[in-house]
Amino acid sequence: MPSMGFVQQLAIGAMMTVKVAVCAYLLALAIGTAFALATLRPRLVTRLVWRVYASIFTGVPSLLVAFLFYYAGPEMVAGLLGPVEVTPFMAAVAALGMVYGAYLADLIRAAIQNVPRGQFEAAQVLLVKRPAILLHVMLPQVLRLALPGMTNTWIVVLKDTALVSLIGLKEIMAYAKLASGVTKEPFIYFMLASLFFLGMTWLTYVVAARIESNTGRGVRALPAAAPRKGKADAL
Repeated sequence: MPSMGFVQQLAIGAMMTVKVAVCAYLLALAIGTAFALATLRPRLVTRLVWRVYASIFTGVPSLLVAFLFYYAGPEMVAGLLGPVEVTPFMAAVAALGMVYGAYLADLIRAAIQNVPRGQFEAAQVLLVKRPAILLHVMLPQVLRLALPGMTNTWIVVLKDTALVSLIGLKEIMAYAKLASGVTKEPFIYFMLASLFFLGMTWLTYVVAARIESNTGRGVRALPAAAPRKGKADAL
């Protein structure tokens, strides 16, 4: 039987895991949205910055980025803002947010480009103000198109939080390894950690399905075209 003390530590670690994942995902969403909007128009400087950013953070593993932010981050920040302490939490959030911001940028930009241009033009003809167009016309359609990819990205971010225990962050995997080493029962505590991730994944799909049903209201599927009859069928 698992010790209740270690189970409580796993619960504390689970809360830290969720906190890191949520903060990192929000940072990635902000970065991805900014780059998606900035790269809609082919401006040389913006494209160049995007190419450099995407090449670096999609080509380097998340764990290596976390190591760089945690160990080299204080020196880099100190050169700009003065002495600053970079905690494992800050390094983990920055690393995951920067890495997955590159993936969300492509996803959001593709969703925006797939919204029919006529939707925007029709709203302009009706003299709808631009903020209202973006909020009430474009955003629901972009969310509906990007939701499956955003859901998958959230799950990947959540699972990648297991890597940041290597920089000293006390999340669920760190406590699971500690409990396994002390009790010599690794199966129990790693299984509890697995159940946590499975439960969070299931909850994510439930919430995503509810959001998808809400954003899909009023959207009708096109009827399937009837197959053409060949000459043999006509005879």
